[in-house]
Amino acid sequence: GRPARAVRPGGVIRRTVLAAGVAGFAMPSRAEDPLRLTLATATPGGGFPAYGAALADSVREVDPKLLIELRNTKGSSENVPLLEQGEVDLGLVQGEVASEYLLRRGGEPGSLRVVSAMYATAGLFVVRADGPLRSIGDLRGRRVALGAAGSGLTVMGRAFLRGEGIEGEVEAITLERAGEGPAMVADGRVAALFGGGVGWPGFRAVADGPGGARFLAPSEEAIGRILEANPGMRRLVIPAGSYPGQDAAIASAGSWSLILSRPDLPEEVALRFARALGQARDGLARRLPQGGETDPANTAAAVPASWLHPAAFRFLREAGYSVR
Repeated sequence: GRPARAVRPGGVIRRTVLAAGVAGFAMPSRAEDPLRLTLATATPGGGFPAYGAALADSVREVDPKLLIELRNTKGSSENVPLLEQGEVDLGLVQGEVASEYLLRRGGEPGSLRVVSAMYATAGLFVVRADGPLRSIGDLRGRRVALGAAGSGLTVMGRAFLRGEGIEGEVEAITLERAGEGPAMVADGRVAALFGGGVGWPGFRAVADGPGGARFLAPSEEAIGRILEANPGMRRLVIPAGSYPGQDAAIASAGSWSLILSRPDLPEEVALRFARALGQARDGLARRLPQGGETDPANTAAAVPASWLHPAAFRFLREAGYSVR
């Protein structure tokens, strides 16, 4: 049988024995045996696989017997059903996809649970710095890449185009693999690539290219429209110097990406992962610029208690954080 689901954060959890091999999770038969958890990421070349690799290495550094096995997927839109079906233990889910799901189902019996906040993703378009484009409005009549087809970034990108009032005036395409975007900007197949956050691989690849990078954020009026239409988003800032040639901070809109668990991930397993992740923050920050944002304080501030896995709720309370 599978473990009974939590009724509420911090509540009593009733469990039965989990069959070995479900979702790639294997309960250790002895205390010294490794514990393996599968983590769904996204297509190669994007931010989620890079984050997943850094997470796996950082967790293993503090808990050598906790092994995170990475699974490339189409991205957030595939990770949610994989978690619902119990085919993976954990999944990285971009803010807009996570918010849409959690606002609809968060806290219900049998729903996915949040184990940790990942990092804040402020959306931006990137173009070649040696070209004429200087605002999102300048993308009218041009071809732009919104990211991989299954990525939550495509949802955010369309919200940005709607906020600027030009969604129907650009040729917006999606990619088979996230890593294809920078080369398409470099050779002119697309005028711009949408992405987000600090340390995003696609932005860095364009910035390191021969033409350099210019970042296009929504106007103040568009940010207001975006936030009004998308309750899961908030105003965010990309700090100055986050990318080569970016001398000033950039205000934009965006959301927190989250680590979600399948509904019946056992409490003792989720607690071990949450504790290891809390200890792994310095290692994550060392391996990835945005990794330092995977901090218990950010989880407590960004995630309502009703959406948390009971083990994450317990971990935050034990660590002294107030959960809203």
